Amino acid sequence: MTFGSTAFDFLFLPGRGNSGADHWQTHWLGLFPNASRVLQANWDAPDPVDWIARLDAAVRAAPRPVVLIGHSLATITTVKWAARAEADLLAKVRAAFLVAATDVGNPDPSFDLVRPFAPVPMEKLSFPTLVVASRNDPRVSFARSEACAAAWGTDFADVGELGHIGNAANLGIWPTGLLLLGRLLGRAGL
Repeated sequence: MTFGSTAFDFLFLPGRGNSGADHWQTHWLGLFPNASRVLQANWDAPDPVDWIARLDAAVRAAPRPVVLIGHSLATITTVKWAARAEADLLAKVRAAFLVAATDVGNPDPSFDLVRPFAPVPMEKLSFPTLVVASRNDPRVSFARSEACAAAWGTDFADVGELGHIGNAANLGIWPTGLLLLGRLLGRAGL
């Protein structure tokens, strides 16, 4: 397995606000020659219909099978897309690496911008997936992350206390994340 494999492409799915220059996703995009970022029309006021449609279009346009790498709200976008995607598109997904899900059902007013993504499907995903969670994530409780992983039938990784595992965490290339991704790809036979 190599991250530059020509057998598949990485599709990076940033969360609300996109991933900044110091975000691990941006660093990884520079590492993998077979990677692209799925762009959204509005990063700050996300529309679930549009975000799901853009993921669908990216998977459809990919010339090879794909590995999805989602952060934050994009994890929920991925799960919502998978619940309604056409079978031929689902078959193109070889694995999904889902980091720091956002609890879109949280009633706190600070979640108002992401609440249109609720409810979250709680059905088994059809492709190998790893849910990565931090114990002190302000956007989702650790217990909620575990419950989602169980419902989705995915593997689960506890990465300790890394907050929302985003820009503020200053993870650089995030070596631990790369190891977790490598294990996922190995389990997926990639």
